[in-house]
Amino acid sequence: MITSQQMRAARALLGIDQKRLAELANISLPTIQRMEASDGQVRGVVETLVKVVSALERAGVELIGENAPSQTGGRGVRLRQAVAAQR
Repeated sequence: MITSQQMRAARALLGIDQKRLAELANISLPTIQRMEASDGQVRGVVETLVKVVSALERAGVELIGENAPSQTGGRGVRLRQAVAAQR
């Protein structure tokens, strides 16, 4: 669903810290910290993962899945066009 690396990259693109992501996802800061400290794909309660992914998407980040078309493959994160234009 989402990797810890994608979470950190998404926050960096948005310019937000872990506390702000926790607020946007309506979950606790320690939960975000645990998720980002994991190695590879984040494991946890599905409802919590959905909250994080939804919060990042609402904030303007697109998560790119492992099997999405690209020249080199792999997972990724990018800002949506409208968000990038606002900066």
